Amino acid sequence: MKSRYEQNEKKRRLERRERKRGIIIKMIIVLVIILVLLAIWGKFCEPNILAVNDFKLENEKIPESFNGSKIVHFSDLHYGLLDEKRLKKLVNQINDLKPDIVVFTGDLIEEGYSLSDNDTKTLIKYLSKINSKLGKYAILGNHDIKNENFDNIMYDSAFRVLKNNYDTIYNEKNEPILIYGFDDSLNGKPNPKGLKDKSINSINYRIALIHEPDYINEFIYDYDISLVLAGHSHGGQVKIPGIRPLFLPEGCKKYYKSYYEVNNTPLYISNGIGGSILDFRLFSMPSINVYRLYTK
Repeated sequence: MKSRYEQNEKKRRLERRERKRGIIIKMIIVLVIILVLLAIWGKFCEPNILAVNDFKLENEKIPESFNGSKIVHFSDLHYGLLDEKRLKKLVNQINDLKPDIVVFTGDLIEEGYSLSDNDTKTLIKYLSKINSKLGKYAILGNHDIKNENFDNIMYDSAFRVLKNNYDTIYNEKNEPILIYGFDDSLNGKPNPKGLKDKSINSINYRIALIHEPDYINEFIYDYDISLVLAGHSHGGQVKIPGIRPLFLPEGCKKYYKSYYEVNNTPLYISNGIGGSILDFRLFSMPSINVYRLYTK
């Protein structure tokens, strides 16, 4: 027969075991609740937020006539996952910024999404409402290369599509800046040959548009570029704070955060507007960038 001490000790062990079990169950319940809340936030809340990132760019190469000018940069619409309501919100937000120049760095339509005639009309309806004093420019993303609607939609929306070519932009005075758009580096054939054009030798401030940010290393060391704008990474789309994003597509393995400096040239990467494959974002909210140009 067990002594009273042994019986009490057994009872205490059972009580400790029950307490530990209760703590573990509570922790599991709390973890499940957190995961459910994060899933709800990532699916229904964060994708509907639209942040505006404001950057001041100072460079002695910026002409005086462009001092204070604003460039608005958006990317990765992925229409098909993104709906008309969010598209309208985007356009209104861009127009509220009163941009001088607007640039779009690719992935207009979600790959595999079949645009209806109504979808096409909706895209043109809203994109054509984007107001820009000096011009609207677009490049193709990896999801756009095989989409025969891209060029027509952008043309009908008053965007100029740059594909291994450039445009010179004037603002009242006879001293322009240059904007060069590259073809997509994953599914297209990007080429910087247009930057060798002797007719642009006198233009000092040069902006390059690329979709995949990793492509910057293919030209930045050989050409005089003042600013590079990119998209594609979605800022990681789903991120755990303090940890490198686990799902980064090809083309943004090295550069995926919002800002880098490569060969003394600023590289800004847009978080994008829509989601790719899944309309879901976590700690990487949709955003547009506005760059304010100032002469040093």
